[in-house]
Amino acid sequence: MLEKGYSQVYTGNGKGKTTAALGLALRGAGAGLRSYIGQFMKGRPYSELDSAKLLSPFVVIEQYGHPEFCVPGKVSDDDFRLAREGMEKLRAALFGGEYDIVIADEICTAIYFKLVALEDALALIASKPEHVELVMTGRYAPDELIAAADLATEMKELKHYYQKDVPARKGVEF
Repeated sequence: MLEKGYSQVYTGNGKGKTTAALGLALRGAGAGLRSYIGQFMKGRPYSELDSAKLLSPFVVIEQYGHPEFCVPGKVSDDDFRLAREGMEKLRAALFGGEYDIVIADEICTAIYFKLVALEDALALIASKPEHVELVMTGRYAPDELIAAADLATEMKELKHYYQKDVPARKGVEF
């Protein structure tokens, strides 16, 4: 158990937000800490799902999305349902006493898509248990969320091989 937990936000248009959060869970597992990772807007078979199985029971990942990408302006009722159910699971993990680190992966993007209310995310920070580390990731983190967090990091893209039409690679991007 952590003596003191803080809130962190990883945002920006650069690669590495989810990877940084997963790295924290990996580091925590090495120290005997248990992590819960709830992935908003994700339903694809990302490689971290297989890695988490290897790190069980120290790392648990659940996805709250479809295999297809969400597109602005084309958000379905099912997308809202999955996000709502995801928030319930995330709250249960945060307040249930089983986890030392709780990661809300892509919650900032879910806020941007209006799948999650900013007020609900702010309430997670304001009411999180003292000993739990809370990490929120995703592009478009609202200023209010950054201000409420204890730590905020922006991943800024300077250059990316996607610009040379390099497709996403298993084990590196997914």
